[in-house]
Amino acid sequence: MATGNQVLPGAPVTTERAETAEQQMMAGRGTGSVGWVASQDTGYASGETVEQAQRTARRGAGGRWLVWVLRAVVWVVLLLIGYRGIAAIVTSYEGKPGSTGAAGAPGAAGAGQSAHGFPVSLASAFAVEFGQAYLNFSPATAAQRASELAPFLPPGTDSQLGWNGSGSQTVQSVQLAGVDVRSANRAVVSLLAVANGRLIELGVPVYYSGGGLVVSGQPALTSPPAGIAPPAGAKVTVDRPVQQALTGQLPAFFRAYGSGTAAQLAAFAAPGVRLSGLSGEVSFGSIVNVTVPAGGGTTRDITVTVAWLPASTPSAGPPTTSAGGRAQIDMTYAMTVVQRAGRWYVSSIGASTTLAGPSS
Repeated sequence: MATGNQVLPGAPVTTERAETAEQQMMAGRGTGSVGWVASQDTGYASGETVEQAQRTARRGAGGRWLVWVLRAVVWVVLLLIGYRGIAAIVTSYEGKPGSTGAAGAPGAAGAGQSAHGFPVSLASAFAVEFGQAYLNFSPATAAQRASELAPFLPPGTDSQLGWNGSGSQTVQSVQLAGVDVRSANRAVVSLLAVANGRLIELGVPVYYSGGGLVVSGQPALTSPPAGIAPPAGAKVTVDRPVQQALTGQLPAFFRAYGSGTAAQLAAFAAPGVRLSGLSGEVSFGSIVNVTVPAGGGTTRDITVTVAWLPASTPSAGPPTTSAGGRAQIDMTYAMTVVQRAGRWYVSSIGASTTLAGPSS
């Protein structure tokens, strides 16, 4: 007697496994599930496997969003770096010495700079050369003056640029005082000059275009820097013992300083200090004054006035000074001296910026 399931001829084959698979497929259609994955063990779709695939897909989508966010951050950082770099360049240019005038006015610039596209350095040199020709005039050299001015002036301009041909003036020196840039094409160059022994200031209008320069109008005399009186020096209480000690030691130092002999100067230099002298331009005359403020320890800031004898031709006239007719000039130095083993050594020497006040 046969056991197990019997299959009638022509009837559909139905097993428990087949029924289970069919039910799962129907459930998948009813719920709209997609993406069934075949199981290697059963050969039928596994709901658990599908959920795992969906979770993996969701994680993959999140990773792509993270990549886009990182890309956006990188672009922001790059743009920020570029902006900061450009800002640093602009700030560095604007902060250069001479980028503003004496009063800090925008558009003014020093001799070594350019402003608003205007060639400050070139215009400065151009105006100085013009000033040399313009400030010299004499009836005897009128034709020469006109010829020297011609390269600076527009065609058809008065060849003497306003001078009526009378009188004379001789310029001793012309220096650049400043440049006031008005635009990329126009500026006023200020010159400081000594003419006929007088200090004058001259404003020269200059026009620039296509690499060329021209004096675009008549110059104008302006007021030179005013002479002022500095405040009186403060009353100084002098350290007499140190003053006397230095008055005795400094002549030997200044003899060596005038000659500029390195070996001699080394004997007067403080530890770690290298001094250089005047290479024989002057010779020592005398110590006129030494001011040593009271207070302090082994390091002192002092003021010393020295009488130098310049290397010049002796006067042909009768001697009027103790130098026997030889030129003599007093100069004042600010010095720092350091005491070691009872002797003073020079740490620094330079020009004094203050007036020596009365001592007591």
